[in-house]
Amino acid sequence: MKGKTLIFSAPSGSGKSTIVHHLLENHPEIEFSVSATSRAPRGEEKDGVDYWFLTEEEFRRRISEGGFVEFEEVYSGSFYGTLKSEVERIWAKGHVIIFDVDVKGGVNLKRYFGDSALSVFIQAPSVEELRKRLVLRGTDSPEAIDRRVAKAAEEMTYAPKFDRVLINDDLEKAFSEAEAMVSEFLSK
Repeated sequence: MKGKTLIFSAPSGSGKSTIVHHLLENHPEIEFSVSATSRAPRGEEKDGVDYWFLTEEEFRRRISEGGFVEFEEVYSGSFYGTLKSEVERIWAKGHVIIFDVDVKGGVNLKRYFGDSALSVFIQAPSVEELRKRLVLRGTDSPEAIDRRVAKAAEEMTYAPKFDRVLINDDLEKAFSEAEAMVSEFLSK
């Protein structure tokens, strides 16, 4: 039997992970779904905590075995996806799953989970603000930032495909709005 799911998606630098972490700290019934990726860890990322880091070959093998709820080749050879085993593990505990995924993954997850999911698109106030946030993060090269900013501009066109849009121009306000959205959905 399906449980409830929360899907948070956004272009890089929109504050998605910060908002998801806030919700996790304030809702013990919500558990983070660790996504799988074929990219290398960045900064202090840890396997099994931030992502399941798989080789491209291992990722492709699991695709062929039907091991994913959804997956996407975000950049050539760079895959992201949701393992079926993660979903089953969290629901077996009676918890609500929260996803922190890219925009295409969010659309695919919403399609898969339907009405048992709340999908939220988090948006920075502007593309220029996104660039500034990515530079301040300090984890990517200037070339990678340029790629992420170009991708973000395209990803912003996906906002209407989500149940709700949350503009993150003030973090405390965004926390409050996210809390209200989640509380309303979980009370249904």
